[in-house]
Order: sequence, then structure tokens, then C-alpha cells
Amino acid sequence: MARAARGRVTDFTEQEYPQNFHSATPVDRDGMHVALFHAHRPLIAFVRDRRYEYTDEFEEPPPWAAALGDTGFLVLSGALLLSPLEELDTSALSAAEWEQIKHWQPNTLGATLFNSWD
Repeated sequence: MARAARGRVTDFTEQEYPQNFHSATPVDRDGMHVALFHAHRPLIAFVRDRRYEYTDEFEEPPPWAAALGDTGFLVLSGALLLSPLEELDTSALSAAEWEQIKHWQPNTLGATLFNSWD
């Protein structure tokens, strides 16, 4: 990630229960970014700042993030992550996943994918 950003990564925090994501802070010539790496799927999201949980803080990835796709990750757009869950095809979700969604009531795809549910 640092090479792609032509910068450096100032920190990396491994996922801790109940979070389901790791986080890293790459810094490039445009400033600091916060990247979330899903702990179980090759998904990456970008957010404004480091937090315990996320709801609507997702943003568009920096241009260099597209290079992460070459390493097997899917870099998700802020627009997609901010999509309301009811507007998406959720037919592949299991009954257990729907129970979690009903309990935690996330409003967006991003809040569903990158969460701190126990």
C-alpha cells in the first residue's frame, strides 16, 4: 500500500473482537487516509478517520488504491458503501446474517460489511 501511495503507512492495527476489520493509515502527498481491511474477505474501504465502528463515514478511495486490486483485494467505492441496504440485492445473505442485521439495524452496506457486532 505504501508503494502504491508513494508514501508510507504510519500504523496498522489488527482486528480485535468484536471488530471484523483491520485498519491502516497510509500517508501520501495529499495527506492521511484510513483504510479498513475486512478480516474475512478481501475487501477494502476508506474512511475519514479511525473509529471503533462506522456508519456513514465511508469515502471514495484515493486514486492509488486501484493498484490494491492487482493484489487480490476489492477496493469498494464510498458511493457503494453508503448505499442503503434495502436498495441492494441481499438475496445471498443467510438467515444468521439477517438475524444480525435485524438486531444491529445498519443503514448502509458499509456499516453492514465493516462492523463491531458481537
